[in-house]
Amino acid sequence: MTSSLQKELTAAIRNIPDYPKPGIMFRDITTLLGNPRAFRRAIDELVHPYAGTKIDKIAGIEARGFIMGGAMAHQMSSGFVPIRKKGKLPHDIVRIAYSLEYGVDEMEMHRDAITPGEKVILVDDLIATGGTAEGAVKLLTQMGADIVAACFIIDLPELGGRKKLEALGVNVHTLIEFAGH
Repeated sequence: MTSSLQKELTAAIRNIPDYPKPGIMFRDITTLLGNPRAFRRAIDELVHPYAGTKIDKIAGIEARGFIMGGAMAHQMSSGFVPIRKKGKLPHDIVRIAYSLEYGVDEMEMHRDAITPGEKVILVDDLIATGGTAEGAVKLLTQMGADIVAACFIIDLPELGGRKKLEALGVNVHTLIEFAGH
């Protein structure tokens, strides 16, 4: 990816200081999503490394992962699997607890969303501490998915999430990095 594209994507992201708490710089991708050129280029860059690879499903983490995952699935002619917060899915589900910076939460997916051996790419907007993404990887693995990669627009490398996923044997693909939280 070119430095001009990285600059374009970085410029399309709104930075909100002290949200959700003092000392945090929130990276808001809603401005990128609202910019047709930046959104298209981000999706193209997330998909590019896997062009020509048969990907069965794109799994998106609620909620921004749904937006990017739907666009990626369309572009790759793949199915889409929503990974949701507890209590949001109407059918037979599988659930996993995962750690957050401030506690524990649970996520779930439909039991029949993945067939063992299917090639899956996990997607979300940002990787920080990696707790949510790690939980999603474990949930997909529990269902028999062959996780090809985990893709994110933003990496906050100081928080160590990428390393957590790589320690699980997952290839991580990100587009831009920001220092700090």
